[in-house]
Amino acid sequence: MSPQAYRKIHKKQQASAIISTHFDGGLIAGTLQLLKIRSLRGSTRKGAKQVLLQAFKSIKSGEEVLITPDGPRGPRHTMSDGAVGIALKSKLPIFVMNYKASNYWQLGSWDKFVIPKPFSKVDFYIQSLSLEGMEHEEAKVYLSQKMLDNTIV
Repeated sequence: MSPQAYRKIHKKQQASAIISTHFDGGLIAGTLQLLKIRSLRGSTRKGAKQVLLQAFKSIKSGEEVLITPDGPRGPRHTMSDGAVGIALKSKLPIFVMNYKASNYWQLGSWDKFVIPKPFSKVDFYIQSLSLEGMEHEEAKVYLSQKMLDNTIV
């Protein structure tokens, strides 16, 4: 739901998103293309250096970069270094978006993926966070906590 919510808020902002190179990443990339969000394919395990360079090029050209901060294999609610590293090096704030649904299905997968049930109330939580002046680990802990503030556990 986050890319759709992002596009609702930022209707014309140029954006790219870091997406895994796995098969399911291809499905996500196709959906993002419909929302006019460019895909940067790579992950912490495959193509990390290349995708980080692409992210910095995107930022330099004026795009916003969308990142799901926990990797495709988890562990759940564990922040990868990419989002924090990009924010610290680019000196840009991080825009955190999350949601809670009043009624939902929760998958038995490693990430316990949440799917809102039809007609349930969905509340979105959006916050811009600055990591300026923080060391990498401090920023990682701070960002992890802020992201958990509005998460279905």
